[in-house]
Amino acid sequence: MPQFEPSTFASQIFWLVVSFGLLYLLMSKIALPRIADILEVRQDRIAADLDRAEALKREAEEARAAYEAALANARAEAQKLLEQAGEQAQAEAQRQLDALDERLAAKVREAEAAVAAAKADAMADLASLATETAEAATAKLAGAPVDGAAVRSAVDAALAATSSRKE
Repeated sequence: MPQFEPSTFASQIFWLVVSFGLLYLLMSKIALPRIADILEVRQDRIAADLDRAEALKREAEEARAAYEAALANARAEAQKLLEQAGEQAQAEAQRQLDALDERLAAKVREAEAAVAAAKADAMADLASLATETAEAATAKLAGAPVDGAAVRSAVDAALAATSSRKE
């Protein structure tokens, strides 16, 4: 084998040093800086993506906190509106109940007035009927005509005494 021949070692070592020197220069000046730039760009992109992800995470947490605060405010507002609606309904029911009480009281007063008027009419009719009956009975019993004014005053006094005892 020719590569193991000792007479060609010097030229082989020369070309080995030249080849490795050129390879070292090519790698150190061209290939490795490009690879280093690519790795640096990749590292920068990863760092930027991590920073962006962290910022988005903070924004998401802030948005969630704002959402929860808005939801709590909405629930509080809904509760407040519900309470106001209940109070309004209760006030309306009370107002209608008061109006109904007022109408019923007016009807009771009207009925009492009608009863009082009917009682007064009945008493007036009773007074004239009692006067006529007393005159007729007295005239039959006494056998003589009776004074109508005296009978009327006696009947009125009797009815007044009866009315005052009932009240």
